[in-house]
Amino acid sequence: MKGIKKSLTEEYLYLDFSYQKEGCIFPLHTSITLFLLSYCDCKIFKVCLVLTGESTGISLLKNVLSEDVEIQIISRQELPPIVQNCCLPAVVERPDNFCRAGLAVVLRHIIQKSYEADPSKKDILELLGFKKTCLKACAEVSQWTRLCELTIPLAIENFLKESSDQPPAIPAEILVLEKKLSEPVRVHNDDKLRRQKLKQQKAAGVRPSLAKEETKSKVHRQETSEEVDSSSASLELRVAFSKLTVHEEPAPANREPAHVRKAKASDLPPLDHVFVEGLYFTLADIVLLPCIHHFLVIICKKLSEKLVEFPLLAAWYQRIQEVPRVKTTASQCGIQFLNLPELQTTLNEQQPSLDEVPGVEEQNDPSFLGGPRPTMTKLMEKGIEVMFSPHPCPTWTLDWDTLPAAVSPKEGKMSSDRALRKQQQLNNLVYVVTNQAKPGDRIVDFCSGGGHVGIVLAHMLPSCQVTLIENKELSLIRAKKRSDELGLSNIWFIQANMEYFTGTFNIGD
Repeated sequence: MKGIKKSLTEEYLYLDFSYQKEGCIFPLHTSITLFLLSYCDCKIFKVCLVLTGESTGISLLKNVLSEDVEIQIISRQELPPIVQNCCLPAVVERPDNFCRAGLAVVLRHIIQKSYEADPSKKDILELLGFKKTCLKACAEVSQWTRLCELTIPLAIENFLKESSDQPPAIPAEILVLEKKLSEPVRVHNDDKLRRQKLKQQKAAGVRPSLAKEETKSKVHRQETSEEVDSSSASLELRVAFSKLTVHEEPAPANREPAHVRKAKASDLPPLDHVFVEGLYFTLADIVLLPCIHHFLVIICKKLSEKLVEFPLLAAWYQRIQEVPRVKTTASQCGIQFLNLPELQTTLNEQQPSLDEVPGVEEQNDPSFLGGPRPTMTKLMEKGIEVMFSPHPCPTWTLDWDTLPAAVSPKEGKMSSDRALRKQQQLNNLVYVVTNQAKPGDRIVDFCSGGGHVGIVLAHMLPSCQVTLIENKELSLIRAKKRSDELGLSNIWFIQANMEYFTGTFNIGD
């Protein structure tokens, strides 16, 4: 077919399989990944379900798997060695030395590979959002990534397990998501859209004080893409669905009225959520859909009186079904959508904020200045004795001129001054590691960046296995390119958050 490219690299996708129950595969990370594969109509990965010791319900898998996805079932022992050191899901490129692990990293990779295989699928690439950053920030530093990738799937899994024995408690993470959907949306063309909304409200005779309520009531109706184009639809819905059909909002033919053009930013009406990240359908919606669906199934069965506490979540759930291919994909994956009643929008003031929910606390300390000496000072203030000692071998240095060019940090896309400083830093690290390492040792370079440390160590210590772990894909790809030029066979590359690495090692830096 014209426009479709064949993947040059064979890739294997490994997914955990614990059990299958009522149309849902556990863990939920596996259900989410399979949903995205089906949504993207992606057939370029060889998919393997990895059984755990407690795996059950294998015979029922055909009821919740898309017929288009060919799946092999294997044991944990059959995983490639590099994957045995990682949390699943994971994708591995052959020959098994480059692994991507963790839900967000794997899902983003599936989207990118689907688009590369067929560039006509521009709507697939749109799942990555503005500047292609959706769920790109790792869970260690992003509250939103942690909420989508870790805390909500885990909370829903626990909720579903509890529901089999007794009425379960509502997960705090769901309350956080409901609260987030009530917050004003911020987008890159925020001011322009808010002025368009003000113009729409003025034309409709809506008083500013009633603007939010008017928008909410319209948003709660089930809208098809054709209905959204009507003049009665909210601006947010029209903008959202114009994006889904790959059309841009037409520029206004005439200059905006003075009352719109001169309005202060503080007087402009806020934009309301259409999808979970704002106005546009993104990967985050796909991640949350299987989780929220199974949550709502239990709510409707056992805690129906609680449904009124989640009007925005229910409205999102109804609205997402109108996205092209979502209903078809859900049907292929064993999800039968519920028909929920319209609910009155009321924000529960008792809902917790993000920093009150376990696992989504604020990760950044604004008072931290960085560098070794401020850190040492903090340790001393806590009563921990700190000692500065001279370098154990100040004159020792690598003979950079005799090493292959690809070993030098100068090959890592940096200035000559920075490369010199990096060489001085590597002198220190390589001296310590080479004096401690023994043949057969495993050395892990955490947050490896472009691999300046790991590549030198792999070259200097051919009898050791060196693993580079880095969340930024481009940095790791550059490192692999340098490694391939050197012909290194004792080096692994893992694109993942540090907490997704589960392997053992002798030396870490």
